Amino acid sequence: MDLRHLRYFVAVAEALSFTKGAEKLHLAQPSLTRQVKDLEEEIGVRLLDRTKQKVSLTDEGRSFLADAKRVLNLAEEIVESVQRLSRREVTALNIGYVANLFYDLLPVTLASFQRSYSTVSINLFDMTCGDQFRAIEDGKIDLGFVGLREAVAERGLQFRPIASYRVVAALPKDNPVANKPVVKLKELAPMFFIGMSESSYPGYRSWLTGTCQRVGFSPKVLQDADIERTVIQSVAAGLGVALLPEQVKKLPHERVVFRPLKPPVTTESCIAWKPDNRSAALKAYVDIVSEVGSSMR
Repeated sequence: MDLRHLRYFVAVAEALSFTKGAEKLHLAQPSLTRQVKDLEEEIGVRLLDRTKQKVSLTDEGRSFLADAKRVLNLAEEIVESVQRLSRREVTALNIGYVANLFYDLLPVTLASFQRSYSTVSINLFDMTCGDQFRAIEDGKIDLGFVGLREAVAERGLQFRPIASYRVVAALPKDNPVANKPVVKLKELAPMFFIGMSESSYPGYRSWLTGTCQRVGFSPKVLQDADIERTVIQSVAAGLGVALLPEQVKKLPHERVVFRPLKPPVTTESCIAWKPDNRSAALKAYVDIVSEVGSSMR
């Protein structure tokens, strides 16, 4: 089956007539009839009911029509995107990221992208997740490496999950629980938590609350911080504990220890972009990030 077969079927299905479909496609009707029949034989499903008086869609045909039109539209978008890229209509790709995350994913994907699209310049912007959302909506960046999918979906942005990270407990060194190799999440219930602000990390408070409630308690949040470094400094000062992606262990963390949790906790990260951004460079990079992210999970 190829795109030609889909176009032939769509023409007949929309007109409910082989004669009108053939006229639209500038084909001989017997040829069109044969091609549609070949399609049905190939997939092993009857898509059209034919009588001398009329042509109608089967239930399977109606379902197949919607999918076929979607495939044809996508094929058209792909061709248009690569043509724009060939004409150099897109010469830059602006990407937002969180400096303390995506240590492995960002360099690998950028290197792969530049090997294939060497004429497209890449501009990187170190931004919190909240700032990335605002920059995407304002058209200042094309794509952001952002956080939780719920926060992305609320803004009506396109997104793809690209990584899942283990979460660790950040504890002051002198906290008695810090001596354990693995910390039970419920053991943190009596303690104060240091959270991430909603303006910098939309959805974090909801995620933290839901995570703790699954083991039977609601976290007591003492304060929210705008960046991970401030969270770690607050933990080091003995103000509370925190739940953070394990990548933060690469930040300086004197007087702070990180411990795995029981039950294990993970957090998902996504890339996000505006649905109406037709940049061919953006589409190519999204595909690369999705592929590399899947291989690294």
